[in-house]
This record gives sequence, structure tokens and C-alpha cells, in this order.
Amino acid sequence: MSSSVQSARGTSLDIRVEDFLDDKLQSAADLEDLQSLLVSVELQRNQLQSQLDNAVQELELARRDAFERQDVIAERIQEFQELEEDIAKRQQVAANTDAPDQAIARYKEYVDKIKNVDLAHNYLVLLQDVEKHRSEARSHLPKSPQNALEPYTKLRQLATTLRGLPAQEGLHLVDHVENVTESLWNEMKSIMSTELEAILKQRKWPQVDLESQMDDEWISSFEKLLDLQLPDILYSPGPVALLPVDVMANIFVTEFRYHFMSDKQTSAPKAFGTHCLPWFISLIEKWENFFRNNLGHLLASKFHDTPVADNMAYLDPVCALITSMLPVLREKTMGLAQEAVKSPPFLSGFLSQLMAFDEDMRIRFRYDGGDAENGWLGLSTPILDEHFETWFQAEKDFALERFQTIMASQDSRNIDYDHAGKGKMKPTFAAVQITHLLRSITGQYTRVRNFKQKIRFLIGIQLEILDSFHDRLRGSLEAYQSITSTLGRTLHGVTKEEIAALEGTGALETLCKVVGSSDHIVHTLKEWSSEEFFISLWDELQTRASKRQSNNITSSLSYDDVKCRTSSAVGQESDSGALFDETVMAYSQRRKAGLDLLVGALVESHSKAFRPYTHHVQWTTVGDISILGVLYSSLLTYALDMESVTPELDEPLRILRRNLDFLNRALSTATFRRVWRDALSKLQDLLWHDVLVRQTFTTYGATQFFRDVAVLRALVDRYIPSGSSTLDSLHEGGRLLSLPVETGDEGGLTLKVASDRVFTDNDEARRVLEEMGLAAISPPNARTILQRRVENSETVGW
Repeated sequence: MSSSVQSARGTSLDIRVEDFLDDKLQSAADLEDLQSLLVSVELQRNQLQSQLDNAVQELELARRDAFERQDVIAERIQEFQELEEDIAKRQQVAANTDAPDQAIARYKEYVDKIKNVDLAHNYLVLLQDVEKHRSEARSHLPKSPQNALEPYTKLRQLATTLRGLPAQEGLHLVDHVENVTESLWNEMKSIMSTELEAILKQRKWPQVDLESQMDDEWISSFEKLLDLQLPDILYSPGPVALLPVDVMANIFVTEFRYHFMSDKQTSAPKAFGTHCLPWFISLIEKWENFFRNNLGHLLASKFHDTPVADNMAYLDPVCALITSMLPVLREKTMGLAQEAVKSPPFLSGFLSQLMAFDEDMRIRFRYDGGDAENGWLGLSTPILDEHFETWFQAEKDFALERFQTIMASQDSRNIDYDHAGKGKMKPTFAAVQITHLLRSITGQYTRVRNFKQKIRFLIGIQLEILDSFHDRLRGSLEAYQSITSTLGRTLHGVTKEEIAALEGTGALETLCKVVGSSDHIVHTLKEWSSEEFFISLWDELQTRASKRQSNNITSSLSYDDVKCRTSSAVGQESDSGALFDETVMAYSQRRKAGLDLLVGALVESHSKAFRPYTHHVQWTTVGDISILGVLYSSLLTYALDMESVTPELDEPLRILRRNLDFLNRALSTATFRRVWRDALSKLQDLLWHDVLVRQTFTTYGATQFFRDVAVLRALVDRYIPSGSSTLDSLHEGGRLLSLPVETGDEGGLTLKVASDRVFTDNDEARRVLEEMGLAAISPPNARTILQRRVENSETVGW
């Protein structure tokens, strides 16, 4: 391998030498410079040898330096390992001894002692400051309550600061400072209150003239006590009772306790609404003008340009008096509430009286409890927060029981014809009583301020009752359909009593009950949707639905539940929608279904009544031709009498009159006209197809049919002004059918002339109809009608 490499190198060198010589010795003349060429080659060789020697020398030096550096690094590594071993040994020794921990513990002990000494010193200084502030405040009473406020305020701020410090729970010092502050405040109040009480005793309060004026000493003592309380008023998180008003109201509080919180009969729970609340209201009314006239200007000036300048609990002396009197009344109500929950009927009455009292305070005395934005919560709110479920269940049980009683009463399913005047829809007694029940339920929770509680009443009681009543109406329609339809009778069967109940106007009455009741509910709910209370409840529901963070409107009602029960517009950005949309829609569907069935019942009734008339009457009778012209003339002026109608029409006319009489009383004018328009349209179709264009008529028979139609129209117009226009096509067809064979004294078209012209072409037929004033008849129908006259038969000649 090495020989081949050397051979390759030699060959390469020979090639380069050969190339060099070829380059330098290209001609014979170049041989003359051979000596100089050898000298040049020798010189280059010497230079290369010199460079090689220098490189070998530098390489040797580099190797020597590398060996020396390796020795140094090895020594340093050895030193580092020895140092590391030494440190490890020292750590082991330190770990096996407790001398450092003992030293640290002794140091901490000394530090803790120093801290305890400092803390004790600070405690003493703080206690000295507390005692200093208390003594300073005492020194200014009772002559200068305003000067006493400064040290008291410092003491109050100190107590607040201490209570706000972290890890202060359980410290005796904090409790001590708070107790001293509270004790000082009570002492200050007692001192200043004693002064005002002495003045009140001198003035024989409250046996004073209601029109009298408070003297300067009285006003001054009142103002001093107010000055003493001013810091608490300004910096209190909520409204507080004014101390001077408390002092003046103490006699009233004592009287209240004597009458209503003792063993007297007026303290009984049943006397709460009849004696206790009226006494409270009459007391405020009695002293209303006295307090406003004497203290109104003082309170206004005292709180001017302060953070509570707009707070009526401080500005209005009457509101201040109410605030001072409410604690004792609240104590009374809370005690009664614990007894009331044991008796649901009493609880219902108790809360109704209490909510009415709360509203009376807000409206009559403009009392807002110091919260102008949200208003006074009232005495009923905390009771409802605690006992709402008990009250709600009691109200629901009573409402459902009352609903069942209404539905079980004998006259509940009868139509109340006295509910509204003529031309108005007549509901059933049950529908009227149910709306009254719903209205009374609304009155129960109108004054409730909590949205969750109000929506529970709406959905949990009112809508549940409405749904139950709706189910009964739907069941009534379904029962009617099962009785009247062939399929229903086959599937469910039917009794003779059920069939008998629908005879005569029974079917109409059954359907009118549903229609009238549904209409009454729909109109009532639409009226309620425009009332302030329900509009406010709807707006609050929309606000909560649009800002909801989850699928719940309240803790117990989901968004989908509320939307399904109230309105599909809940949570939508639109001005449409109301609380009762879904219920109104459901009852509207029942009303429409009832009206459709009512039209069907009329059509069925008329179809049965007119069957003899459409199938058994012979219209080819030949009469006295001499009277036809007189008859025709009289028909045009509707100079008719009932004795001249076809005998088979007597019963249908009686049925029509009976149905018109009944529905005229039960339905509103608009509904009455709408129902009969549809029913008469079907009747016209019946007479048109089964008589007019099916039977064959002589002149006498045609005239008689025209007379019958005129009588029918007259009967309809008697109940529905211009209602006979629905039968215009039938009337015009009868008139065309009854054209005379010969003209009378008055002239006019004859049957032959009219027939010839009508059968000429459509344009001529239209001109004939226009001349006769027949706008509802088309040319094809005219030809069909004229063909029904026997005179136009192909077998009869003119």
C-alpha cells in the first residue's frame, strides 16, 4: 500500500519536473541559460529548506508549551479536588454539630424580648392615647358637644384602623378600644339626651299644641344633639336614626310597646292590621305638620353642602320620625312572622297588610329609607326573604283550590249574558271568575320588590291557572269533535246524553262557551300587558335576559323555561313582546278553532234543515199565470209575507231564526257577522248547486224560489244589516231564473228575449246582465240558470 503511494508520488514528481523542464527548455537557445537555471533552482531549494527548519523548530516549541500547560491544568485540578474534599469534610462536621442552631435560637430569643418590650411600650402609649381622647371628650360635655367630637372622632378612627389591620382577630386591645369608643359614645349620647329629655319634660311633651312653635332652648338642645351625631351621619355606610328625634320619639315607642307588645288585646296577632298599623300611621299623620314646621329649616341648614344633602331620611323631619319609630315596629313584625308561618291563611293576610303598609309609607309620606334610587325596602322584604317559599306555597294552594271550586260550580260552564252589553262577546261564568281570581293574585304580589319572587308568582300561579283553564277549553273542543265526527264516534264511542246535549242550539252553545271564554282571556291579558306593573316586570325580565351570564334568569328558573312560558321575545333586541304573549297565542288558537267549528256546526245545521227543501220540493208546478206579474213586481220590492213561502222552507227558516237569535246574544257584533258570512256563503253554495242549477223550474216555480230567497235575505237583514249581501249571487240567480214569459204593464225583458241574447255570445250576455243590474252572475252561470226553465227545454216550443 505504501509502495504504491510512494510510486504515485514519484510519478507525480517526475511529471512536474518534466513539465518544468519543458517549460524552461523549449529551444536550443534555452540550454545556454542552463547554469543560471541551476543556480535559481538551488536558491529556491535552500529557501524551502530554511522554511522547513523553522517550522520544525516552531513545532517543537509548541509541543513543549502544550506539555507545560497540561501540567499546570493537572495541578489546578488536583488542588480543586482537594479543596472540594475539604469543604465536604467541613460540611459533614457542621451537620453533626448544633452549635449554630443554638446561637440562632439565643439570638431570636433576645430579638423577641426586644420586640415584646417595644410592643408593650406601644400598647401603653396607645392606651394612654385612648384614655386621653376619652377624658378630653368628656370635658367638653354637655356645654360644647362640637368640641367633644374631635377627640371622639380620633378615637373612632383609631378603632376602625385597628380593626382593619391584618391578623388582628382575637386581640384584646382591638376589642378594648372598640368597647371604650362605644362606651364613650353612649355616655356622650346619654349626657346630651338627658338635657333634651329635661327640656321635653318641662314642655310636657307630647302634650303640646300641634300648631305651636318649639322655643329657642328646645331648638338649641335639639341642635346640640344633632351636632354630636353629625360625624356618624356623614360617614355611616347607611342611614341612621337622628338622636334628637329618637329622644322625642321615645314616648311614642313606649306607648307602642304598651298597646301592642304587652298582654293587652291589641297585642293579639289578629289586631295587627286593624289596630297596630293604623295606630302607627295615625301617629305619623298627627305629628307630620308639627315636625315639618319646627324642624324642617333646621335640618335643611344643618345638612346643606354635605354628602347627605339630598337624603330625605335626614332632610325631612317626618321621614326622620318614621326612621326612629320603625325599629319597634320591625321588632313587632318579626315576632309576628314567626307565628304567622304556622298558619298559612294568617300569613297571607299578614303579609298583604304589611306590604300595603310599606306602600302607604312610600306614597303618603314619601319615605325612601334614605335610598332615593332604589327606595325603601319595607318591613315586608326581610320577612319575604326568609319565609317566601311558605307564603308562595300557601298562596298557590289557595289559588288552585279556588280555581277547582270555580270549575266545579254548577254555573261555571254557563254563558254569562249579563257580563257585557249587546254586541259584546259573552264569556262563561268560569272565565269571568278566573280573571277575577288572577287579578286578586296580582294584587297579592304587586307590592313585592324582589324580581325573583314576582316572576315566581306570575309563572308558578297565574300562568299555571291559565294553562289549566286552557287545557279544559281544548278538552271541550276535542270532546265536541269526537262526538260530532264519524271517526271520533267510532274510536271513542258516544252516549245518548252526549248526543242530546248537542241538539238544537246545544252544539252552538258548547262552541260559544269556548270562543267567548278564550276571547275574554285574550282581551284581559292584552289589557294587563299594557298596565304599568306588568310593563315594569317585562322590562326587568328583558334586562336580566339580555345581561345574563348563564342560561338562568333566576336561581330557580332557566332562560328557556321563562321564554317558553311568557314570550318568545324574551332576551331579543326588539320593542315587541309582552309577558302573556305565549298564553295569548294559545287562547287565540282555541278561539280560532272554536270559530271554525262554529261555522261548521252552522253549516251542518243548515244542511240538515234544508235537506227536504233541496230534495223534495217540486219546482215544475203550474200556477195561475194571471198573477205572476203581480207576484214578480211585489218580489222586487220585498213586499213579502211568511205565508207565501214554500212549506218546506218553514223549518229551515225557523232553524235559521233560532241560530241567529242565539248567536246574536252570545257573540260580539264583528264575530257574529264574520261567522254568519262564512255560514251563509256555504248556505248559498248549497242552494245554488242543489236547487238553482240542479232543479227544473216552471215560471211559477221559479217565481216561488225567488220569493223564498227574498224571504231568506229579509230574515238575515233583520239580524245583520246588509248581511244578505253574502247571498247576492243566489238572489241574482233567482231573479234571472224568474223572468216572466210575457211582459206585463211595466215592460222589461222576457225569458225568451233574455235567453236569446244570453246565448248569443259573452258580450251580449254581459249587456243583458248589466241591464238587469246583475253584477254577481257570470255569462256561463247565466246560461246554466236559464237552461233550468222548462220553457227553454228543447222539447218545449214557444
